[in-house]
Amino acid sequence: MNITLKRTEEQVELVKAMASRDRDVAYEAQQALAAFIGPVLAEVIDQAPTISNLFTSFSFAADDNPSIPLDLYYDVTDDEYIKVYTTNRPGGLPSSHVTPTHSEMKLATYRLESAVDFDKRYASRSRLDVVSKTMTRLAQEILLQQESASAGLLFGTLADAGSTHFLDSASAGSLTLDDFNNLLTQAKRNNPAWTGGTPERSRGITDLIVSPEVIQSLRELAYNPINTKGAANIDGAAESGVIAANDSLRQALFSQAGMPEFYGVSLMEIYELGKGQKYTNVAKKLIGSDFTRDDIVVGLDRSRESMLRAVAVDAESGTSLTVSADDQYVTRSKKIGYYCELEEGRTIISDRGLLAMQV
Repeated sequence: MNITLKRTEEQVELVKAMASRDRDVAYEAQQALAAFIGPVLAEVIDQAPTISNLFTSFSFAADDNPSIPLDLYYDVTDDEYIKVYTTNRPGGLPSSHVTPTHSEMKLATYRLESAVDFDKRYASRSRLDVVSKTMTRLAQEILLQQESASAGLLFGTLADAGSTHFLDSASAGSLTLDDFNNLLTQAKRNNPAWTGGTPERSRGITDLIVSPEVIQSLRELAYNPINTKGAANIDGAAESGVIAANDSLRQALFSQAGMPEFYGVSLMEIYELGKGQKYTNVAKKLIGSDFTRDDIVVGLDRSRESMLRAVAVDAESGTSLTVSADDQYVTRSKKIGYYCELEEGRTIISDRGLLAMQV
């Protein structure tokens, strides 16, 4: 993520005015930049390829309380009560809220905030690069808070979902083609129609969140054997030999080094997964003794609209992220500060679209 201010004559004059000795002129210029940059930062955050943006967003007025009519999201043949997973604060432990099916659930929201400042002399010298880096840091800190809240909610839901939502790979440390195939099949079994039978469209995994090591395992399919059952002799006995992937599959793996997708499933590679990494440690703490490996793969069915994010829209700016000049600094401090805030709430109203495999 990198926010860059173009060096135009208008923006240079605006940045210089931020360092004016006239307090009113300086504050007006700072607020003008804040009003301009707020919608830009909101758009950048909403388009970042992160876990937090796997949630489907819906907006509400900043002075309102968001709610979800659960009966519109659940099947009429479901049990009398359902489980909804949510958090009351950023980074908080996810809790399961048992709710009647025909009910409107109020969603708890929380505020995400960030504040940065820089020396006033950078503005007086028209250092647009410093101002750009300041705005980039604002967006990064908000995005980091969103990621922590989303990861905790996601793994907390998986921890309570049950054995059908948490599988084991065939061998520790690698994800084989057979493991990937098992994920696709189990995801369909977890996603039947409301009658319990075949849905009108095939449901399964649309996105897979993986570590760099899992991507390495998928690349290895280009030169490692892929069979798991072995070939059969004429007399029916299994051979000890192995079978390599066909040429077309190996060529496809060679040609797409970045691995944007595999078998039609989008791959999201994040560094926070893997042995000893942050999100893996979070999953170990929440899942408990059932998690005995060093890595985890998370599959999502985003077509189900079970992961929701309510975000407040400010009435004045018309955007979800409000940026304002920080007026706590007096003249002698020689500093210019900005702070931003965003109000949101996240919830998972069904665990049927979630599936994990420890690797």
